[in-house]
Order: sequence, then C-alpha cells, then structure tokens
Amino acid sequence: MEIRPLGPDDRPWARAWGATVVARRGELVDAGDLPGFVAQAAGRPLGLLTWQRVDDAVEVVSLQADVEGRGVGRALMDAVAHEARRIGAGGLWLVTTNDNRRAIAFYERYGMTLAEIDTDAVVAARRLKPSIPEHGADGTPVRDEYVFTLDLTPDLDAAPRRPPAPG
Repeated sequence: MEIRPLGPDDRPWARAWGATVVARRGELVDAGDLPGFVAQAAGRPLGLLTWQRVDDAVEVVSLQADVEGRGVGRALMDAVAHEARRIGAGGLWLVTTNDNRRAIAFYERYGMTLAEIDTDAVVAARRLKPSIPEHGADGTPVRDEYVFTLDLTPDLDAAPRRPPAPG
C-alpha cells in the first residue's frame, strides 16, 4: 500500500467516492476542496483522508476506506499526523457521530481521546444538511457529535507513545 498526497487528478474520483460536504460543529465544510492523502495499491484507490488547519491543530474532516481492517485508516491517520507535526500543529481532532461505533473504536485504538460529546448536535446539523440519516446502519438514532483529539506535542519526559496495532 502506498500513501500519497491528494492531487488535482484525484479530485473527480474523490468527489465520486462519497459526499464531500460534511456537517459538523454547526457548519458545513466542503471536503472536496481540502488537502488530503490517498491510500492506493496497484494504482487502485483504497482510501481517502481530507484535512484542514484550524488554529494550532489539524482537523481530520473526512476519512474513508473501501475495506476495513487492512490498515488503510491507520496509514492515512499516520500520514496526517506526520503532516500536522511537519507544519507545527499541536494536535489532531475530528468529529464523528454517536452511531459510528467502528470509527469510535478505531479512533480510541489509534490513541485519540474522546474529548467532548455535543448532545443533539446532529439534530441541529440536519437543518444544514437534511440528508443526514435519522438512524445509523444498525438502527442507532444519530443524535450526538463525538469530538476526538490527539495531542501531538512531544512530552520529553515520557517514553514514545505509539498506539498498539490492531489484532
């Protein structure tokens, strides 16, 4: 698997991959115009991550993988964490919804912290993006936004902290 920056030639398939407009924290963000990373193998895209700089941190706006459990998400998160450090950001953050249990577990395994639960934020987000479903794939009501964070500032007194690999 190769990870590379999202380029201009990737934009058409990236937009076709899924919805590019993300509703979170009371606003809409067009992920289709943001910088990002592509995971690919044999020239075939396996995953996509988009991000933006927000103050002293990097927000992961979208993360998609065509197959779960193969390290695509981890490789893309590693790439954006590396980029965030390179540009001097102090951390990563992202928002997901309460029904997205596989993603929640992934972010926790990655070492992120559930920093905030914005109760009923998705109810308000539907006013901005009516296509947000009322229920997740497993029937869970989609109501709340979960904000995950990852501190990227080095703690010189601590041993290097790397999340364990899945499995």
